[in-house]
Amino acid sequence: MTSPRPAGHGPDHPGSGYLSVWIGGQLFGLPIPRVRDLFMPGAITPVPMGPRDVAGVVNLRGRIVTAISMRGRLGLPPPEADRPAMAVEIEAGGESYGLIIDAAGGIVSLDSSSGDDSPANFDPRWAKLACGVCWLEGQPMVVLDVDRVLALEPEARAARVLKSGEMGA
Repeated sequence: MTSPRPAGHGPDHPGSGYLSVWIGGQLFGLPIPRVRDLFMPGAITPVPMGPRDVAGVVNLRGRIVTAISMRGRLGLPPPEADRPAMAVEIEAGGESYGLIIDAAGGIVSLDSSSGDDSPANFDPRWAKLACGVCWLEGQPMVVLDVDRVLALEPEARAARVLKSGEMGA
């Protein structure tokens, strides 16, 4: 795994700006240029045959957005039922996604010296989604690689085809 790098080193390493988010009690960072919006999702409609990390779809200002459970993506248990969810809107490949999180922190700026490679003892599910760890006020913030987070498994792609109504051989 590579550590967060200074500007000019790839789409998820735009510099030192991240949106900090909380998922399952852990602090994560999403690169600011990849974040479109932060919203409270309304009703989430399940997608038939979707994997557990695709929570369903939501209507966001008249657009259908694929809702991805970040807890499911990271192998964490579901949140408490009475806890309202938040979502971070990300766009990739002409599709809109809502990454379901527990809470948003804020915008953080870090210098390149605060980044480390992912630890060797990292949970493999986290390691495949992270591009490194930054230290924020003495606490580790796992920096997520958005493209890896959005790399859906084949069954999720099939669910997306069902959602769009593009059934065909």
